[in-house]
Amino acid sequence: MQPAPVNATALIRGMFHSSSGKPQPGMVCFHRIGCKLTLSTAVRKVTSTQALRDFSLQYGEPAGDAGLRQSLSQRLAGINVQASPDQIITTVGATHALDIVSRTLLRAGDCVMVEEPGWAIEFARLEALGMRILPVPRGEQGPDLEVMVRYCESHSPKLFVSVSVFHNPTGYCLSPGSAHRVLQLANAYNFHIVEDDTYSHIAPEHATRLCALDGLQRTIYVSGFSKILAPNWRVGYLAAPSALVERLLDTKLLATLTTPALLEKAMAWCIDQGQLRRHAQRIRTQLDLARARSVKLALAAGCRFATPPAGLFGWVDTGVDTDALSQRMLDEGYLLAPGGLFHARRQPSTLMRINFAPRRRRSSGRPLRGSGGV
Repeated sequence: MQPAPVNATALIRGMFHSSSGKPQPGMVCFHRIGCKLTLSTAVRKVTSTQALRDFSLQYGEPAGDAGLRQSLSQRLAGINVQASPDQIITTVGATHALDIVSRTLLRAGDCVMVEEPGWAIEFARLEALGMRILPVPRGEQGPDLEVMVRYCESHSPKLFVSVSVFHNPTGYCLSPGSAHRVLQLANAYNFHIVEDDTYSHIAPEHATRLCALDGLQRTIYVSGFSKILAPNWRVGYLAAPSALVERLLDTKLLATLTTPALLEKAMAWCIDQGQLRRHAQRIRTQLDLARARSVKLALAAGCRFATPPAGLFGWVDTGVDTDALSQRMLDEGYLLAPGGLFHARRQPSTLMRINFAPRRRRSSGRPLRGSGGV
């Protein structure tokens, strides 16, 4: 029987289950480095006998744990995104936050501008909701503004989905000039912007963010902790304009009711005690080393980088059809992320996204080489 193609859902399945112990360059997560002690300590700190009973016998707060929302407000202020705790809603991961925004602001048939190349799962998710995707080419400075203007004049899009910092898969960061112009377009043509800042924990200190420049007027900020600390806790959040908060909260409640208070309190402890900050610093250091190793391996294999290697991902030109390559490699137990996945209308491509993050350690304790070994 012909094997199923590598698509967005196959990529998701690969995140949760790997049928082999071989490197998985198409993965989208960091591998956990030295965070077990932090997580277990955080849970112990918030699970006294009485607290555990209270958590178990009642639902959490509709918008999320108040302590975590306060911690998130302070954390956002550190990257110049001013959001009060009342403007923050916790979610079941960042993907859930994106889904809440889409279901609140859009209806089937609405037009949505999404950067291309872009996150394969976001394309698939919006298509499943019946949205009309308008791909916007993403360059080194930011999205193609001329294309955005044409879309605005012809299709009246309701939303623009953007990754400003360490764009997936190119690694580009938005320039201040492009950010200013995008916000001008949003005001002129009356659309909202959802800024996915999933990779904020490894971002440069003064990276440009649309939400910081806009002050959460037409922008909605989305992030989470699955990539950096605790994937199975499923703690994410969004910060939104005050006028949208109640609508977004209604959508959350209709879909999931509330989110787990215990894990949200544990995450707040990690933030408040500086555990998350210190862990992120370790991750950045080890990621830099793993990226350097992976770049050498890719170049030695005859590949070239279509964009300068940065952040978690590399955007690599292999010189061969990566759809065909990924299918052959999948049979051998390797999960790749072919370039066609990152376009709204999938087409053959020689590009491939690789994950620079180091693999988990062997049982002997010796670290493996960077998973970008192609």
